[in-house]
Amino acid sequence: MKSDNDIGTEGAARVGEILAAAKRLAVEYYRLTGKPLGVTGEVAEYVASEILGLKLAPARTTGYDALRGTERIQIKSRAHGEKTNSGQKMARIRADSPCDTVLLVVLDNAALEPREIWEAPFGPVIERLARPGSKARARGVLSVPEFTGIARRVWPAEASH
Repeated sequence: MKSDNDIGTEGAARVGEILAAAKRLAVEYYRLTGKPLGVTGEVAEYVASEILGLKLAPARTTGYDALRGTERIQIKSRAHGEKTNSGQKMARIRADSPCDTVLLVVLDNAALEPREIWEAPFGPVIERLARPGSKARARGVLSVPEFTGIARRVWPAEASH
């Protein structure tokens, strides 16, 4: 996906319209079939770039999806609902990726709207993946609770005390 800077304001607005339509179709498809349509990754990248002001990397860039200055960011997504399994897994994170930060965009599966965005430095993520005792971690996969346990929520902002 091109970044907003590459496609201009008009193109960025059109991408937003296309993703809004795709979200509606994906929600209806899931409601009818019980299976995801497979657009959550694209939705999460767009949402993260809009909310956090990231520049999306060109399609098929190895190791990261967006930039914040020179910081390379992998963006992962997970759609959750009221009856979601608490041990849901994130997509694979490759330890050999040129990456600095991992973001998890949690979407509501009823409308694919963002609920939360979590962020963790790449080093601690790789350390967690290296812990023995889990076939999933050995494959580069963390559960959502494992990730949020080492990450900090960056959106919506935590309420100050």
